[in-house]
Amino acid sequence: MTVTTTANGTTTANVSAATASAAASAAATAEASGPQSITMAKALNAAMADAMRADASVLVFGEDVGMLGGVFRITDGLMAEFGEQRCFDTPLAESGIVGMAVGMAINGMRPVIEMQFDAFAYPAFEQIVSHVAKMHNRTKGKLKMPLVIRVPYAGGIGGVEHHCDSSESYYAHTAGLKVYTPATVADGYRMLREAIDSDDPVMFMEPKKLYWSKDQVDLDALRAEHDAGTSTEGRAAVARPGTDATLIAYGPSVPTALAAAAAAAEEGRSLEVIDVRTLVPFDDETVCASVRKTGRAVVIAEAHGFASVSSEIVARVQERAFHYLAAPIRRVTGFDVPFPSPKLEHYYLPSVDRILDAVDDLQWED
Repeated sequence: MTVTTTANGTTTANVSAATASAAASAAATAEASGPQSITMAKALNAAMADAMRADASVLVFGEDVGMLGGVFRITDGLMAEFGEQRCFDTPLAESGIVGMAVGMAINGMRPVIEMQFDAFAYPAFEQIVSHVAKMHNRTKGKLKMPLVIRVPYAGGIGGVEHHCDSSESYYAHTAGLKVYTPATVADGYRMLREAIDSDDPVMFMEPKKLYWSKDQVDLDALRAEHDAGTSTEGRAAVARPGTDATLIAYGPSVPTALAAAAAAAEEGRSLEVIDVRTLVPFDDETVCASVRKTGRAVVIAEAHGFASVSSEIVARVQERAFHYLAAPIRRVTGFDVPFPSPKLEHYYLPSVDRILDAVDDLQWED
């Protein structure tokens, strides 16, 4: 690969014909008007591309994100369009990736880095906790930390050890970090744009099994929404209205909760589904308003139940809506064991049947 400089000073890279073709196709899709059937992967890709076009300080780097376009092809075409000065591959050293991003963020850049797989991020955990999360506080607000750490996480793809894990609780527990996790294609775009705009560090948790989920999305409308300053931060969404009980979920568990609600409807039971969207900051108002209305709740998450985000959600709802509860809050989570092998994964992950069993256990009166 060779690097050239154009007349206007933009650095570009000569890449393979296949990569260039993919980039051209991606750009054409992004520029199409009106609703399109696109994947979450495409929405995330479009969000990064639009952010890079809008702000020259935004750059993307990590393991295999350049020429390959990332293991999940989320960064496909970015190197071809923006050059290897703004989208580039790094050595296989997560701690070094985060450490370099910290230095760049301190000096006015807006790095968007990829950890490739959830459990690959653990070697960088010290950097994230000691420096990314604390720099703003340590300098009494003098230094900002506009850094996005993209983490493909959770199960559903049959990944082997270190390739599937639910690590969101580590980051949610760390003061100084925002934690986002989109569950829909449209939120993939809007939430990543917001994360890149933020002057605070964001752990952007991307559900791997939802990368290939599709929906009809108008990217032009989402761009206009972003330009108008509309924000999802700290705002949960009512994914499905209901009256009998509330299913509270986030990220990869939202589609499962919706499927359970659809199944319950066939049995005459109306379940409301809340998509939390941002774990930090957390939307107590929307979540608790739903529980006060229905009087019953089930929290659903793929992560281990012990000392988890699901535990925190139960505590917050109990503290704020105790007198409205007709039954104890139930949880449907991953089991308190290391993430299992691919053949056993379906036993570990929350399922429609497990959710409906929990709903049936909410002390209904005949």
